[in-house]
Amino acid sequence: MGSLLVDDIGELVTNVAGTGDGGPLGLRRDAAVLIEDGRVAWVGPARYAPAADRRIDAQGGAVLPGFVDSHAHLVFAGDRAAEFAARMAGEPYTGGGIRTTVGATRAASDGQLRATVRRLVGEAMRQGTTTIETKSGYGLTVADEARSLRIAAEVTGETTFLGAHVVPAEYAGRPDDYVGLVCGPMLAAAAPYARWVDVFCERGAFDADHARAILTVGQAAGLGVRLHANQLGPGPGVQLGVELGAASVDHCTHLSDADVDALAGSPTVATLLPGAEFSTRSPYPDARRLLDAGVTVALATDCNPGSSYTSSMPFCVALGVREMRMTPAEAVWAATAGGARALRRDDVGVLRPGARADLIVLDAPSHLHLAYRPGVPLIRQVLHNGVPQCRS
Repeated sequence: MGSLLVDDIGELVTNVAGTGDGGPLGLRRDAAVLIEDGRVAWVGPARYAPAADRRIDAQGGAVLPGFVDSHAHLVFAGDRAAEFAARMAGEPYTGGGIRTTVGATRAASDGQLRATVRRLVGEAMRQGTTTIETKSGYGLTVADEARSLRIAAEVTGETTFLGAHVVPAEYAGRPDDYVGLVCGPMLAAAAPYARWVDVFCERGAFDADHARAILTVGQAAGLGVRLHANQLGPGPGVQLGVELGAASVDHCTHLSDADVDALAGSPTVATLLPGAEFSTRSPYPDARRLLDAGVTVALATDCNPGSSYTSSMPFCVALGVREMRMTPAEAVWAATAGGARALRRDDVGVLRPGARADLIVLDAPSHLHLAYRPGVPLIRQVLHNGVPQCRS
């Protein structure tokens, strides 16, 4: 591959605290980045940049780590636009539409599911996402959960087994029987393709006892823990996730003081998904409350066909600033380094020697423009593992 120098950078976001301007984004001015063998080899002032085989001119634009989207649901079939229209007309969101997608996903071919996943990953990449997590959860049979994860694993190493999304119709009134299936044959079939295990711990889905049983069996099988928690109302999910050492508890819309204290005293990341609130007209999480308490916060898209059909991390950054009381710097950190923390990764979401050479070049002089100019396609170029992926 040879070496590649990215220079003429107006503002470089490194996410290395204590460097550059000393803030959490580690901002540097007039900087350059040297890439070798898919990794960052050197970061420093442009005037001291080493020689390289090739060069990318950032033309004074800002350069950031690629976005790390740590919560998405990309393996599905079908369309729920009518459900969205009904919500916009005043119907409340209950999560019940998940079963509609389950039926369509079960009926789809591998090729149809693969095409959807690849389309959405490409869509996300064009908007600056270079690391993406995706879940199963729309199959809810042993065979369909395993094939969902097998297809997901073709495009990302961050795959999550979410057999406990909802209780499928054929198990209506028999949640214990379904949890037994999830903990036994379904987990055994899914685990070879998964890094994580997750549960939708909410009213109408799975209670704390069921969630605990599934997550502990998943841990015993070598999977890391993630958890959907406290989206639709107060509940036990956040504290259960902290107790089990979850890497992340996601949604965190309805939190008690005890929930916030538990998160603040733990390494568990609170992953906020403002696209879901936007698409369901629900209250937004209060990121300011979490940040002021010392909680590590990530932003992610929750891309799914029902409650957040967006793959745009820049959109979520703008929502974080406008609706959740984050500063632009906090939102950008949460969408990059925060997402990496939620995946327990130290090789992405940061630009320092040794990190993966995932970066984006903005058609703007500063990270501030991601929130300042919402909806504008500011991603000029994307590099993944040091390889240019797409350019506007």
